[in-house]
Amino acid sequence: MKRDRRQTLANLLAVGLGGATLGAPGRARAEGMRMATISGDEHFMRMALAEAAEADLPFGAVIVGDGKVLARGRNLGKTTNDPTAHGEMVAIRRFVAERPASELKGTTLYTSGEPCPMCMGAIVWCGIGRVVFAASIDELATKIGQIMLTSRAVADAAPFASIALTGGVLSAEALALFSK
Repeated sequence: MKRDRRQTLANLLAVGLGGATLGAPGRARAEGMRMATISGDEHFMRMALAEAAEADLPFGAVIVGDGKVLARGRNLGKTTNDPTAHGEMVAIRRFVAERPASELKGTTLYTSGEPCPMCMGAIVWCGIGRVVFAASIDELATKIGQIMLTSRAVADAAPFASIALTGGVLSAEALALFSK
């Protein structure tokens, strides 16, 4: 019963953030940014999955620009005693440790799990142009606790940003990491 109430609340929030609160233009823009997989997506996702396999919790990320890996990250929450050390956050931090943050604009972030609201917020502020994820928030919620707010809802709440989202790339492989 508790799960049903959380899911209902998440659905209401997603609808509100996607349309009612921000108006139809924001929603239409994000909906138009859905992308199918492209050449190289599985290759780079396998790299993110390799990071996830070595992580404290099975989440890994890779930032790619011009076909080259620019940074990698894995969940280090337990190792570093930092609850914000999600794979995406670690990859972003590693990137900006070596390059100007402005160079994140237009890159693609591959991640083993759909970004949580914290990570998706950081992705928006960084100007990352595309996010490719394996397991969705709904799928991840069958394995561990999740804030039931999708990346699409966060992107819809940022009408100033254009972020393409592609989900489900090697999802089964990402979910299998939770049983190891």
